Amino acid sequence: MATAHDVAAYILSRRGQMSAMKLQKLVYYSQAWHLVWDESPLFQERIEAWANGPVVRELYDAHRGKFSVDKWPLGDPDNLSPAERGTIDAVLDNYGHLDARQLSHLTHGEEPWINARGSLPATARSEAEITTEAMAEYYSTIDTADDAVPVDELPWDDWASDAAAYR
Repeated sequence: MATAHDVAAYILSRRGQMSAMKLQKLVYYSQAWHLVWDESPLFQERIEAWANGPVVRELYDAHRGKFSVDKWPLGDPDNLSPAERGTIDAVLDNYGHLDARQLSHLTHGEEPWINARGSLPATARSEAEITTEAMAEYYSTIDTADDAVPVDELPWDDWASDAAAYR
């Protein structure tokens, strides 16, 4: 089975340099959608509900202190099957154009992160797990919802105005 490091390496090989936070969110969405489309985990590492969104601690430990990353020597994209690459490519096509803040904002509005954090304040530290079961359940309902809005059709201009008010 692939690791989160392999997924990170593949994402960077496809998209190049990005913020560590954006990489974390793309790895998260890769896991989520692989659970829906292939009905199995993409990797075994645990995902935690941190204040800025989902985080794979093993990835964080490797990029700690770096704002951006451009390569991931701990992973090997060749460890991914064609189906796994297909999932990640679909995630990159649908989420890759978003910046780290947008991706974080998106995860903050979704049940897996919300439910894992429970009643914690927005900025509180947390090691609560976002389970693969919670991800599969939530994202499979989005996948089949008639009224689901594609990511590229979300009102990001409205969000940017609202976010600017809090700076």
